Amino acid sequence: MGEQPIFSARAHVFQIDPATKRNWLPASKHAVTVSFFYDASRSVYRIISVGGTKAIINSTITPNMTFTKTSQKFGQWADSRANTVYGLGFSTEQQLQQFAEQFKEVKEAARLAREKSQERFELANPALNIAAPQLSQELSEERHSPPLLTVNGPGEEKLFRSKSAEVELTVEKERVKKMLSEGSMCEINLEAELFTLQDSNAKLVAALQEANSSVEQWKKQLAEYQEETDRLRDQVAELEAQLGHPAAGQAGKEDLSRSVEELEALLSTKDQEIHSLQSKKTDVSELEREREEAMQRLQDVERRNTELEDRIQIAEKTLASNREEQAQAENEVRQVIEALDDKISDLNNLRASLAKLVDK
Repeated sequence: MGEQPIFSARAHVFQIDPATKRNWLPASKHAVTVSFFYDASRSVYRIISVGGTKAIINSTITPNMTFTKTSQKFGQWADSRANTVYGLGFSTEQQLQQFAEQFKEVKEAARLAREKSQERFELANPALNIAAPQLSQELSEERHSPPLLTVNGPGEEKLFRSKSAEVELTVEKERVKKMLSEGSMCEINLEAELFTLQDSNAKLVAALQEANSSVEQWKKQLAEYQEETDRLRDQVAELEAQLGHPAAGQAGKEDLSRSVEELEALLSTKDQEIHSLQSKKTDVSELEREREEAMQRLQDVERRNTELEDRIQIAEKTLASNREEQAQAENEVRQVIEALDDKISDLNNLRASLAKLVDK
């Protein structure tokens, strides 16, 4: 009977750097499936994850393994057989909690499976059970026996440490190893926390850069508004200078009206862009202050545009008044010309009468 999957989750897989034992190395570019498997034929539990065509995790769970949650979304465990430490980064805290609970359950199941296997082995080998108490008693006696001094020959002595001293030395070594292992685990936990903080910092830096680029774009738009306003002001000045020349003033007025319409359309487009940028801007106090300054400048530009529109209306009224005066003057000239034509006609008639009198 083959291995059966009992639990699966998706996570980013990391392994500890074998050179430094401090830094995390990504084992997968993207989140992959990490599964618990149970081999009924051997009573073995394993964690397996495959990336592409190779296995990036193949860890046999033993009762002395511990899964440690080092942050809200990151956990790790050490595999002494593989001589590495695995780290998993989950997308949610709930997924991490579910994996940790499953790891705990599988670890307990592995412990029970080992105990059952030992019981079956002892039942299958009764001679070992009989010899075990005697062996245990001998070890106990040796553990409490003092150091021995033996003489191998005349004038030659050698000092041997007893087995009890060796046992104490072994216990001391194990205690030191445990302390070093706990210190290493603390360093690994700190490294994982640093990795999480670096990831968060990178996201914040990207958001700030995007917001700064938006502010720079607003500044460019304001500069364009100011240039357009200056150009409009110059056109108004030209129009005022041409008020004495209605024909030329009419052409300038049309250009000015067209420019005002273009500016209004541009302002409407830029307002929409500003609203769009505002919806994407991060909640940062410095950027908020710059946005308020940009809005104040935009209000100043709108106020100037309003003043220019008032001046345009005044100029249009003046042009209309001049046009009426011109029409009135042309009417008067026309009347004078008609009067002169009448007088010329009368003179011609008088000249014809005089010519007739002279002929007679």
